Amino acid sequence: MFWPMLAIALGFLGIAVLGVLAVRVFLEVQRLGRQVAHTTERIGQAAEDLETAAVGLARTGESLR
Repeated sequence: MFWPMLAIALGFLGIAVLGVLAVRVFLEVQRLGRQVAHTTERIGQAAEDLETAAVGLARTGESLR
């Protein structure tokens, strides 16, 4: 009777550990998603700034040399 109960307890413990790890992975994926969204926003802003600077440079007729 001891071995079956030990097997059930170890099985439950294994499932609990997997559940905790799944929650940690989920939270890290959410954090990574927020970072990707923030970085995408910053890249878009930098592209707009670059386009604005290029238009201003084209209007003046100056070159970068």
